[in-house]
Amino acid sequence: MASSLAANPDMNSNPLRKKSRKLGRENQQSQMNTTETGPARWGTETEQQIYSSKLVGALRHLRRPDSSSLSSSGRAVRDAADRVLAVSAKGRTRWSRAILTGRLSLRLAQINKKHKKASKSITGDSRSKKRAIKKKLPPVQSKVQVLGRLVPGCRKLSLPSLLEETTDYIAALQMQVNAMTFLTGLLTSGGSLAASSDQLRSDQ
Repeated sequence: MASSLAANPDMNSNPLRKKSRKLGRENQQSQMNTTETGPARWGTETEQQIYSSKLVGALRHLRRPDSSSLSSSGRAVRDAADRVLAVSAKGRTRWSRAILTGRLSLRLAQINKKHKKASKSITGDSRSKKRAIKKKLPPVQSKVQVLGRLVPGCRKLSLPSLLEETTDYIAALQMQVNAMTFLTGLLTSGGSLAASSDQLRSDQ
């Protein structure tokens, strides 16, 4: 038996070679998936062009602002940019899902605010007592809470999950800034949203 294995060394090496090839393919696939879903994908030029094209389409559907409603129009542009950013994330992250459901949450918050105002006179004294009893959090935990408030939908996450969401959110915001800076340059040079959209399609 030993002589037959020595005479045919390929019989020993073939399973090892197949296993190493399989591991190599799995590692390559995992790296590709990480690039497609992780923060690194927001830094690609293709992703920025896709986002810019979608943003131009969203901005073209906004009403032209009046001189008396510049603040509301700026808010509408910001909301449109955030919604397009969340759509570009394809719901793979918690912050993108929170932005997409933000309108419903805002409406529910307005309803809850009305109920709170109605019951404020009744529970005012008990709330003041609770605030006095509330313990002061450690500095690190307090900063984690602040970070959770800054990233949409991440107030109640554990620290590792919060850091992962924050890393992806910051990368997405950086891409958003780059895309909006590029579009602003096109518009200030005398272009229009339609021309910007055509240029972005030709670049893709």
